[in-house]
Amino acid sequence: MTKLRAASVCLGLLGLILATAARHAIAAGPVPPPKVMVIATGGTIAGVQNDPKDPDLYRAGSLTAEQIIASVPGLDRYARVETIQFSNVPSSLITPAQWIDLSRRIEKVLKESDVAGVVVTHGTDRLEETAFFLYLTVHSDKPVIVVGAQRPASGISPDGPRNLLAAVRTAVSPQATGKGVLVVMDERILSAREARKVYPRAGGFTTGEMGMLGVMGHDGAEFFLAPTRAHGISSEFDLAAIESLPDVDLRFSYSGGSGPRYAVPPAGVVVANTSFTCAEELAYLQLARAGTIVVSAFPSGEEVDRDWPPEDSVPERVTESCEPIDKKAWQGRWIPTINAPHLTPQKARILLMLALARTQDYQKIREMFRRY
Repeated sequence: MTKLRAASVCLGLLGLILATAARHAIAAGPVPPPKVMVIATGGTIAGVQNDPKDPDLYRAGSLTAEQIIASVPGLDRYARVETIQFSNVPSSLITPAQWIDLSRRIEKVLKESDVAGVVVTHGTDRLEETAFFLYLTVHSDKPVIVVGAQRPASGISPDGPRNLLAAVRTAVSPQATGKGVLVVMDERILSAREARKVYPRAGGFTTGEMGMLGVMGHDGAEFFLAPTRAHGISSEFDLAAIESLPDVDLRFSYSGGSGPRYAVPPAGVVVANTSFTCAEELAYLQLARAGTIVVSAFPSGEEVDRDWPPEDSVPERVTESCEPIDKKAWQGRWIPTINAPHLTPQKARILLMLALARTQDYQKIREMFRRY
């Protein structure tokens, strides 16, 4: 009887505890969803058609952040969304100075303890550039998602609302933590390092050979891969003391090309190339001797080490003519290009700008391109 009474008392106490907990839970109400900050910059996702009959005629950056959010039914099921109107322009008008301001704004927001993540709405033409800059400069493990649309908000079958819903759901996913800045388009989750726009239609974003990190499914974000290159809190690019970025130009190499000529050489040049013409070799060698850092961006290429300065002798005077050069063996060997394997030229330019803001040392910058 004593054991039965003891068991009865224990069960009674357990019931009392559960009943009390239930009353407190009812009094406290349901747990609110996580908080996500949506920072709007403009673009097609905020676009309005000029002519209802012509979907290609529209004004990008017309709707406000709040209007965009209001167009997504059921968003409040997944997050408590607050908004910041950073800008409202086509993405072609976004500048490096705005990249700096945007990155700082995001870092400030992410320091708020109740913010689970940030979603940036952006025009698709320059989306991959802004996303990669944020990938290198936002020092946080919290998710940052960049999202856009290929059809205007007022057009037929706009893709913006569905993309934004997927972006917010990714931002609140625990699996997105530590993955770096992500691009979410067409329910695909892409790393900002690899994402690129290949055509201006739905499904127009890809990662090339690198593959997507995950997908947005019925139950939320599902990840399969994770980036291994330095990003987020492991990045060394701190914007605290940077007010502007160094001048870096972007060029292409082509058959018959003669290479660039500058009245004042820039701090850096990124050239998209597989090889150089003789005239291009001489032009880039002149730039290197003037102190310009030259980066070769061949997205699927591998790095070939080039020491600078060269061990062997180089002709003292480089002319614009290739005629005096009769030893083909040295042509191209001594152009001190830093290779940017598996980076688009635009992204290689961004990395070089940030690297030059820290140092002008050729070897240190080459190491940065190996890490990022």
